[in-house]
Amino acid sequence: MTITCSIVDDEPLAISLLESYVSKTPFLELRATYSSAVEALEGLRRFPVDLLFLDIQMPELTGLEFSKIVPPETRIVFTTAYSQYALEGYKVNALDYLLKPISYTDFLESANRALTWFSHIERQVANDRLVTATTDSFFVKSEHKIIRIPFAEIIYIEGLKDYVKIHLRGRSKALLTLTSMKSLENYLSTGSFLRIHRSFIVNMQAVVQVERGQLVVEGGRPLPISDSFREQVMNYVNARMPGDRRMP
Repeated sequence: MTITCSIVDDEPLAISLLESYVSKTPFLELRATYSSAVEALEGLRRFPVDLLFLDIQMPELTGLEFSKIVPPETRIVFTTAYSQYALEGYKVNALDYLLKPISYTDFLESANRALTWFSHIERQVANDRLVTATTDSFFVKSEHKIIRIPFAEIIYIEGLKDYVKIHLRGRSKALLTLTSMKSLENYLSTGSFLRIHRSFIVNMQAVVQVERGQLVVEGGRPLPISDSFREQVMNYVNARMPGDRRMP
């Protein structure tokens, strides 16, 4: 398989070094390089990738801050000259951590770790395809059962690393299934479902209140709206408001 990747670093020499490492790693395909996280923010929206080699210490927006708004499908390998950031890197679920100066041996170990992870996800997605969807529902595997989930019963879906929790009307306990948020988005074909955060997909028909920076769904739980999804959420809400009383 081929893993697409990008590099984010404010040091030109560091970018050049990683570019050379990517070029001689057969299963990596470099899509872009960025000299700041702010530049990468727009670039990744237009050209998403599987893997990001991300420097931690950068001006304006640090790598740790930026990692929290990167889509969860994009895995991160942090690169930094400061070992004290290793623990913080793993707290945000980084795939790996490379300490500068980076040798090709260390780089290749991280790349192979990424290859193993994405190969696992590819097998998981292939398994997901065995579960069919209809026009008003889809099926998931949970606790050794295949369960039909009507779209209308979904309140919201919560991502938990390789698992998701599906919160349903009329059930006190969420349904846990081994799949990805990305694969579920493919089944949620109706216009009422929106991704509002890297960890949340919401049935907008179940929203009872919209506040600045969050939605409140049935049951009273507030869910955060991340900056990267705020525009599409506000467009959806404003399109359904009468008159000119639109939210900014």
